[in-house]
Amino acid sequence: MATVVVLGLVVALLAAASASMVRTGPAVRLTGLASGVSVLDGDAPPAVLLSRALFGSSPSAVVVGSDADESAWQRAGDAAIGAHVPIFGITPESGDAVASELRRLGVGSIHTVGTVPETIRAVAPNRDLDSLSGNNPAAGPAPLVFVTRPMARDAVLTARAGHGQVVELPVADPRSSGAAVAAVKAAGSAPILAVGRGFGDDDVFGQRVAAARTVPELPGGGQIIFPSRRMVALYGSPDAPALGPLGRQNIPASIARAKRLAADYQRVSRVPVIPAFEIIVTVASAAPGDGGAYTNMIDPAVIRPWVDAARAAGVYVTLDLQPGRMDFLTQAKRYAGLLRQPHVGLALDPEWRLKPNQVHLTQIGSVAAAEVNRTSAWLASLVRDNNLPQKLLVLHQFDSDMLANRRQIATNHPELQVLIHADGHGVPPVKMDTWRRLITDLPAGVWMGWKNFYTEDKPTFTPAQTMAVRPAPWFVSYQ
Repeated sequence: MATVVVLGLVVALLAAASASMVRTGPAVRLTGLASGVSVLDGDAPPAVLLSRALFGSSPSAVVVGSDADESAWQRAGDAAIGAHVPIFGITPESGDAVASELRRLGVGSIHTVGTVPETIRAVAPNRDLDSLSGNNPAAGPAPLVFVTRPMARDAVLTARAGHGQVVELPVADPRSSGAAVAAVKAAGSAPILAVGRGFGDDDVFGQRVAAARTVPELPGGGQIIFPSRRMVALYGSPDAPALGPLGRQNIPASIARAKRLAADYQRVSRVPVIPAFEIIVTVASAAPGDGGAYTNMIDPAVIRPWVDAARAAGVYVTLDLQPGRMDFLTQAKRYAGLLRQPHVGLALDPEWRLKPNQVHLTQIGSVAAAEVNRTSAWLASLVRDNNLPQKLLVLHQFDSDMLANRRQIATNHPELQVLIHADGHGVPPVKMDTWRRLITDLPAGVWMGWKNFYTEDKPTFTPAQTMAVRPAPWFVSYQ
């Protein structure tokens, strides 16, 4: 789970020791960063990039050799933060860049821990930490600094030494966790920086920061579906116990059941597990019905109480379509009012998408990539037009022919997170064979989901067994 980096806790633990190292000096000269956002990117090490952004000059700096142990790093980091001076770790590749930055800073002394190369020692007199002269902290709002895991330790420490608040992210996007979104909202007029190419250019990063301030959050926090959460869902349709466990109890009992499932998975998941519903809103039928479509579309008014209660309880919802001889886009538009809610995604079930001469349970349905792409383009525009967080788009599959031309399915809408959901059932070897087929030649940008069956699986996988599947699924449903 993305959290605010707490490497600075060593400051509190070693405060007495730090005080003896740091001497009072002039105020540190920061560069006077303007309010706004920017991405620090380049060939230099991250600590050097941050030093350039945060320090106009510094009378001293801390340099840590490659042979320094954990205790030495703690002492060096504590001293640098307390003195408000940059800190650089030396690697075989970073020596020249660090030496150049020390010269730019105009350092009068370098305070070393461990063995440092001659290129560093030649810049200025070398001294130990006990003689480090400190600077007063800079005035003005503290810059907010985003980094991704794992980030070089000296970069995080240099940001903190430069009066920065550091937030560590699972992916290079300030919308990816609740902690990140909260930090953006609390930053006010403070500068906001990001370190590394993954954040995009200043314009892209700026748009994402603006979204973090204004877009509603998902259950569990943040505005990006994965990887800051995993979902575990009850599958079924209201008042239809034969279709799955969701329909076997009322709304409050279904919410409680989904939460118990999520808690079972939390014990074996490294990221937060969010309870979810997968509600079948258009149900495949054996009879042609009105219009000969072989599908029954449930009135959105029947589904709305489930969706509203789920939102209040922190439960994510996907609306599952079994369209028969209709097309997915036509059915999806019927539920646009529900899909405008920030916690509601969409699931397409090609098993129940019939060609004009097919009927259910005689043929297995399928859908062409073009139809999926028309539906996803519409859903992405709904997200944009309504200022919504990213939506989950689930594509069910157990047979290779169900998603025709799978490689042509669009996965590049930033408003959507596409997930292929493995629906195979049976004994474990059969389920795993299905899984291996589905993850072969997986389109770029696609995540994987898994379904457990209470009756058709023999036996049903436990949460631990489910999470032992590789790659581990991000959306697990129960039917």
